Amino acid sequence: MSSPVEEFAPNPNAPSAPDGSSPADPAPHPVASAEEVEAAWGDPKLANVLYHDWEAQSYDSKWSISFDDRCIAYARDRFVAAAGAAGWPYAKSLEVGCGTGFFSLNLRQAGVVDEVHVTDLSPGMVEAARQNARRLGFEAQGRVADAERLPYPDETFDLVVGHAVIHHIPDVELAFAEMLRVLRPGGRFVICGEPTRYGDLVARKLSQATWWLATRATHTPPLRRRWARSKEELNESSRAAALESVVDLHTFDPDALARTAERAGAADVRTVTEELTAAWFGWPVRTFEYAVNPDRLGWGWANFAYRSWQRLSAVDRMLKPLVPAELYYNVSITGIRHPSHPA
Repeated sequence: MSSPVEEFAPNPNAPSAPDGSSPADPAPHPVASAEEVEAAWGDPKLANVLYHDWEAQSYDSKWSISFDDRCIAYARDRFVAAAGAAGWPYAKSLEVGCGTGFFSLNLRQAGVVDEVHVTDLSPGMVEAARQNARRLGFEAQGRVADAERLPYPDETFDLVVGHAVIHHIPDVELAFAEMLRVLRPGGRFVICGEPTRYGDLVARKLSQATWWLATRATHTPPLRRRWARSKEELNESSRAAALESVVDLHTFDPDALARTAERAGAADVRTVTEELTAAWFGWPVRTFEYAVNPDRLGWGWANFAYRSWQRLSAVDRMLKPLVPAELYYNVSITGIRHPSHPA
């Protein structure tokens, strides 16, 4: 009998099917057994599979992910802030740790990339990304894959992207080396939305306080019937949050992250940080949304939250000359495979 780790391990040598998937890819696994969860505490990769398969069907609503003008602009702006607007469209792109496809599918709609390939350790996330692409009217070729061992030949892609992914990867330098290996000479990688050390600390404290206040307030008699989530939903969130502590492996100092990419062989590396007050606002808002009955939060709330985030992001940009980069919440990093870089 195979162990939980062996059962969910992707096969890097499996050939692709015509739809871009691998016939040997494991199936989505949205309900984990007690044995699997126990094993995940000592194996962050297995924890990532279980946690993200668990979250795959609710992930977009949980994180307010969409594929409309709002998120197209967000993805494009994050990409431009890191790498500029030259060289579009990139002919063939790969997303590592794709989740439901938020970054690469929105970059495709923004005209940044043409052909989209996506990978994730979670079969559920790969399938969600492929389904989202179909709903948008195009195909995303998907593979269940480990970012430390990508199942593609050398020099396959013009661009490798990721969003909020490398903080889940045990060996970040090895992941950068794999990105460079599958890039063509002169190809670029762009990784956005990674947590800085200080930014993550503040965000977690604010989120914990918001969760504590919201769950207690909504279970008081005046608010319970209309505002409270069920005990079952809250217990499910708590179990997911417990695994989240296993899958979130790193926070980053921007300069140290750049040095890691350079050790892997990247050239022309640069980092940029974003979101200070916007993160202080955004994390409590997201936590509040997940703590209360979603039927009580309509379009007016969503518009308020998004417009407020936009205004605070503008404030954060004005503060850039005054505030140390490492205090911002998000760090993005970009670099290229030098034409002389060995495969």
